[in-house]
Amino acid sequence: MNRTLRIGTRGSALALAQTGTVAQQLERAGARVEIVTVSTPGDRSSAPIAEIGIGVFTSALRDALAAGEVDIAVHSYKDLPTAPDPRLSMAAVPTRQDPRDALIARDGLTLGELPSGSTVGTGSPRRAAQLAALGLGLNVVPIRGNVDTRIGKVTKGELDAVVLARAGLARIGRLEVITEVLDPLQMLPAPAQGALAVECRVDDVDTEHLLRSCLDDQASRAAVTAERAMLAALEAGCSAPVGALADVVEDLDDAGRSVLRLSLRGVAATPQNDLLRASATGDLTAAEQLGRALAAELLDLGATVLSGPGSK
Repeated sequence: MNRTLRIGTRGSALALAQTGTVAQQLERAGARVEIVTVSTPGDRSSAPIAEIGIGVFTSALRDALAAGEVDIAVHSYKDLPTAPDPRLSMAAVPTRQDPRDALIARDGLTLGELPSGSTVGTGSPRRAAQLAALGLGLNVVPIRGNVDTRIGKVTKGELDAVVLARAGLARIGRLEVITEVLDPLQMLPAPAQGALAVECRVDDVDTEHLLRSCLDDQASRAAVTAERAMLAALEAGCSAPVGALADVVEDLDDAGRSVLRLSLRGVAATPQNDLLRASATGDLTAAEQLGRALAAELLDLGATVLSGPGSK
């Protein structure tokens, strides 16, 4: 490939760091790349994500890609609407970072050490619902802003703690601020948290082949496919109170041979703030079916269809 590949990204420190890792891998494969910053509605608004809608961080990038202004788009996978964009190909899901959530609390405290009544900030209804369900008496408040802004609210004493994705902190070199990495038994992450989505135009087969051959990780793709299939089957947008985590695990088949399978856990909050949990295991090659089956189980348990803007 002789042309320089233009990689579209948001301009935040986290987005640029994520895109930088993709650019480095492509350069190691011999490609010439250029990073192009695209401004999105989500970057220009301070309103809560639930109000401004799903896709606010991704639609402008996707439009720039479809229009030929860039050749590749790099997204935080959890920000993408569950419905595919027919103009584009999901060319690669690179190896996923640790998907767990992380606590950043004053005085080095863990979640269990925070006194009842402590104020904890999060922009995620999923995190808020799971924090409330722990019964620790925490005062959970909504926040927006980039990673540094959120951390600053703790260091300045405005909040006792915030909860952020560990993967984002790792990508910008801020792991030292974490006071506790939260066990998924306490808090299941957002579907596809920690994963990147690398898209190209559906008719750009050369770029798609390059991205798939040097970036795509089969296990990461299977895991996030299962998680997002569950999300889509619940008709829930990426800001809905739904958590999911799939792990590739070793299992034995009927003949006693070791095989890799997909283990999926899911949680959904009802309108009454009750948490419903379910889990299932399936074949690595049937990730989408596994996600849909787990969603059906959650619906049977009493989850209502959690439709949100842009979720279809």
